[in-house]
Amino acid sequence: MSQSTRRGFLGFMSACAAGVLQTRAEAASDPVAAEPACILTPQAEEGPFYSDPKLIRSDIADGKPGVPLTLRLRVTEAGACTAIHDARVDIWHCDAKGLYSAFPGQSDDHNVDATGKTFLRGTQMTDGAGWVIFNTIYPGWYDGRTTHIHFKVFLSDRNVLTGQTFLPDALNEFIYTNVPDYGDRARQRMVINANDHVIERSDPEHRAFCAVKEERDRYVATLTLGVDRRAEATVGRVGPPPPGMRGGPPPGPPPSGMEGPMFGRPITDRLAALVPGLKRDR
Repeated sequence: MSQSTRRGFLGFMSACAAGVLQTRAEAASDPVAAEPACILTPQAEEGPFYSDPKLIRSDIADGKPGVPLTLRLRVTEAGACTAIHDARVDIWHCDAKGLYSAFPGQSDDHNVDATGKTFLRGTQMTDGAGWVIFNTIYPGWYDGRTTHIHFKVFLSDRNVLTGQTFLPDALNEFIYTNVPDYGDRARQRMVINANDHVIERSDPEHRAFCAVKEERDRYVATLTLGVDRRAEATVGRVGPPPPGMRGGPPPGPPPSGMEGPMFGRPITDRLAALVPGLKRDR
């Protein structure tokens, strides 16, 4: 794919992803000037891989290979649209091969122990305009889930929001297909944005989808998090993965006819599911 074609392709996807957020993609280059989103960001399950290594830092890659990604999050009060400063924001996500730090039983074969590791985890406090910035890598994927980044927002010691943010799936597919760091997987990615159970249950309106912009040396993802100062996080920890499991389905394709939260609904037209608004003659 040529450079100009790829840029046009990404621009189309970013506009689709940003449409319901009231967040401008231009915020990636000038976050303070962004138009705030006044909607409440949906809560989503914490999942089994949260850990707080107590690392206040903006660079969280820890040398992990992958496509450079800057994640910019702005915390505002939903409705009032006022920026919230000194809010604590934690993020965590898997690496290019779908591995989380701090837990055993990682990889497609569940044989990698990442206990004691802290890669792709970090904490920042919001500035006067409500912004935090994390420099990381583009997340990979693992069985049972679409591409996602977890976050928590704390006001004082109170967890007011636990959620997940998602990236344009056509861009996910492009990276996983073309960048060697994300390749050499035992199976095809079966769960995408269109059939991910967390999106279907917690974020059907795509309020937590990032707007993504391509810069010279990285992608920049931007999202405004609307919170309720009086709230308590309503979705808690799923718990540690069972022995030999990493929170997804067992290795291998699902049995014939099997679907549901572990595997996702079957996708009959993958390309149409990956590219928003694509219409194809059957």
